[in-house]
Order: sequence, then structure tokens, then C-alpha cells
Amino acid sequence: MCTANNDSLKQKMAEYTGKVEKSLAKFPERKNLSHNRLYTPLDIEGLDYEKDLSFPGQYPFTRGVQPTMYRGRFWTMRMYAGFSTAEESNKRYRYLLESGGTGLSCAFDLPTQIGYDSDDAISEGEVGKVGVAIDSLADMEILFDSIDLGKVSTSMTINAPASVLLAMYIAVAEKQGVSPDKLNGTIQNDILKEYAARGTYIFPPKPSMRLITNIFEYCSKNVPNWNTISISGYHIREAGSTASQEIAFTIADGIAYVDAAIKAGLNVDDFAGRLSFFWNAHNNVLEEVAKFRASRRVWAKVMKERFGATNPKSWMLRVHTQTAGSMLTAQQPDNNVVRVALQTAAAVLGGTQSLHTNSKDEALALPTEDSVRVALRTQQIVAYESGLADVVDPLAGSYYIEALTNQIEKEAWEYIGKIDDMGGAVVAIEKGYIQREIQESAYKWQMEVESKQRIIVGVNQFQVAEKPVEGLLRVDSSVGELQKKKLADLRARRDNGAVQATLAALEAGCQDENTNLMPLILEAVKAYATLGEICGVMRKVFGEYEAHVSL
Repeated sequence: MCTANNDSLKQKMAEYTGKVEKSLAKFPERKNLSHNRLYTPLDIEGLDYEKDLSFPGQYPFTRGVQPTMYRGRFWTMRMYAGFSTAEESNKRYRYLLESGGTGLSCAFDLPTQIGYDSDDAISEGEVGKVGVAIDSLADMEILFDSIDLGKVSTSMTINAPASVLLAMYIAVAEKQGVSPDKLNGTIQNDILKEYAARGTYIFPPKPSMRLITNIFEYCSKNVPNWNTISISGYHIREAGSTASQEIAFTIADGIAYVDAAIKAGLNVDDFAGRLSFFWNAHNNVLEEVAKFRASRRVWAKVMKERFGATNPKSWMLRVHTQTAGSMLTAQQPDNNVVRVALQTAAAVLGGTQSLHTNSKDEALALPTEDSVRVALRTQQIVAYESGLADVVDPLAGSYYIEALTNQIEKEAWEYIGKIDDMGGAVVAIEKGYIQREIQESAYKWQMEVESKQRIIVGVNQFQVAEKPVEGLLRVDSSVGELQKKKLADLRARRDNGAVQATLAALEAGCQDENTNLMPLILEAVKAYATLGEICGVMRKVFGEYEAHVSL
């Protein structure tokens, strides 16, 4: 990093400022610029290379969690997909793998996300709409038919019923002859952000945290290569947070999960290495790069200094990234290809471990195969043609990047301190603090768009008259009827006595706080108890969460 004589530099800055004043008289600057005009060594005084940056693969991991990053192996190109039935989604998964995808990411429909079967009255009209409908192990077997779970890495975006979907995945793998210790993948399993920003929760916080720590414990012993939680800032950012809020609130959630696991008797180094994070890749490329770098530094300090973790793997913030769905526009959707390419560049320059790129038509409907292929090709072009993956952390040493990394870290610590003072993330959510902060940031953003302080191309400027987009993917309403028939057939042919026995055992386990529920859920899944039946037992014992905010 360059050094400079600060007295001389300050004098030259004064001379520069004088010239700027003359320039501003002719060319006034835009009013909504939030960062300095120019960054110099003065903006990163006190930055200690070894302490604050170090080398890739070394504490505090500012420059990346692996020594060589993408020079040896690219990030996992994990395309998020799922719609309609398990049969249809299986076809899409196989298409993605054949097109060069290196991992799968499963989207589940709304009934699945909140633990209801497709034939439940509450599911009417939602089956298969925003993801695939999974009612039982039978559906999961179809979903991964002809896909070797011993070779593919799978991410599942599922939270409240994460334990059930993970049990189904383990059971399918065993039927394929793949033992649990050979499985690689991630379950999102992040309930706190559901309370704060997304809303697909089922149970109150205490039993929800119990289920999460049960998964930590079970997987540490039986599924050691599985990432047991993906602590998600993505949805916090989609709800309207700033970059600093995204990492602060998410890391505060991470602190709560680690606290809960330690209180449940787990050793921090037995589970912390399998925690992962989920970031948004937003539009401001350089701010996003700084956010990724700052988040690694904050988490490393939290784990080493706060929790006393001694295994370097416990200090690493490993991250999956998705490009920003909220930044896609229904107007001039072809422009979204450019947005996604820039967001991809931000994620790669920031050092992500895996990446999903959104498709250009997702502001209008579920993506078509053609648009999904373009989204995947975007990652491949960045990987193989752009040169961005050839050097580790290529923007390090930039005065702007280093100053912005420091600024975002400072703002994140301030938020984490406020949340600590309240009693932690759970209390901050119950008080409505995190929700209010996100809402205020979202409101500010929208006001800037409406006043044209912030330009969104094709939305509030550079509009054109457009014809309705043709060829969009629509999920037929008959999917719900098909799932109902499959459930009726399943209930007619399974051993219902065995199902009831496993559900009774699960209910007894739920009533004993010292019982790890994962083995009981796995037995119920293997007996072909449905998702709704299993979650129904837990609803009976745990109750349901009702959101209320103290303003």
C-alpha cells in the first residue's frame, strides 16, 4: 500500500480543492452522492496491513477465505430453481447441470415453506407457484431422480421446516446408497431473519432456536460436510436495508445462533466451521465489494475475540451470494442482463464462495429456460473471460475500497453494539428495532427514486413505450390438483400405523427439551409422514408465532 508524506499531501489536497471550486462553477456535481469526491492515503491513516488485511486465507480474512481463491477453483455456480411439481423441477435441475452448473439451489413453494401439505385448505392457489411443492419423501425422491447426491452440492432455501426437508434429503441419499457423511450442501435454516424481514415462520423463537441447535448437533456428528445454516442478509437487503445494515443485522443473528448453541452445550469449534452466510449482490459494485470484505473481518473478530473459537475455520465467513432480485425491473427487462452482470462482478471481486444469478424476466414471472441459461452464462463469462477471477482480491489497496471497507465495518459494529445493549437479536426483533431500521432505509430509497435523486434506468428515466412481454413461464393451476392426488395415493399405500407411531414419538420428543428431534423427524420422514403432519405435531406442542411489534 502506498505511503505518503501527510503534511505534503494535505497541502496538495488544499490546492486540489481550490481547483475543484472553479470546476464546480461550470459543472455542478450530482446532489445525491454519498461518498467523498476523492480518496487518498489520508482516508486510510492507521490501516495496519497485517492486522486489518493480512493475506488471503489468513485472519481476519478481509482478502478472502482461501489462499488462492478462484485461481484453483471457481466459485460454485449454483442456480436457484424450483417450480410446479417435483417432476418439472427435476427436469430443470438436470438441464442446469447439463448446462455447466456446479450446484443446485432449491426453491420451495409457499405451502412447503410454512409447513402445510398441498391438500390443506390454506394452500389453495399457492401450490407450485413460487417454488416446487414437496409434501413427502416421495416428492423428494422424484425431485432428485437421476441426480447423484454424492456428487452434487445442494442448497435448500427453507427455514421454519428446515429440519424436515433436510431429513428428506438425507433419506433420499441413503436410498441412492450415499451415506450422510458424503453429503455436501446447505440449508438456509435462518428463522430470525424470517421474523425480521420475510415472514415464513411457523413456531415461536424458543422452539425455533431449539430446532436449529438440534440440527447443528446432529449434523456435527452425522453430516459433517453439511452447512447447517445460511445466515441470510439477502432478504434483509431485499426488504430495503443498506449494505451496512445487511451485514450488521445478519451477523447479530449469527451471534444469537452461536449463543444458543453454546447454551445448549455445544463446543463452538464443533459447529462454527459449518455456519455460512448469504449476501445480496446489489447495484453499487464498489460498495458491495467493500461490504463483502468488511463482513469477513467483522465475523472473524466476533468468533475469535467474543466466542474464543480457536479453529481458524470457525473464524471464516463463507458466503453464498445471489444477485439482487429487488433491483430487477419489469420495464425494459433486457436491461436486467446488464444489472446482473455488474452484480456478478461485485460478488466475484468481493470473494464469494458460491453464486446464483437472477434471470432477466424474474420481475415478471418465473424464469424461462432461455433466460436461466443467459444468467448462468453470465457467471461463466465472468469466470472465463473477464480476468476478474485471475487475481485474489484485486481491488485491495485502493484508497476508496479500503476506506469504504473501514466505514462499513465501523457502521456494522455500531449497529451490533446497539443490538447487544438491547439483549441480542431476538430481543431487538421482538421490540421491532431491526424492522424499523429496515423500513426507514427502504422508505428513503423509494423517496429518492420518486424524486429522481436516484435514477433507475427505464423506470423513472429513459422510459420507452413497450409491448407486453411474451413467452413468460406460468404455473398451471392443475398442479394443486395433481399434488392432492399424489397425497391421496401416498396415504392409501403407506403403512399408516408406522406413520402414527413415528408421529407419536416425535410429539413426546418435542415435550422433552433435552431430546434432539432430528432422529425422530428422520424416522417420520422415512415412514412417509407428510410435511404437514410432521409440522402439525410440532405446532401442537410448540404453538405458532404471532408477530407483534412494540413501537
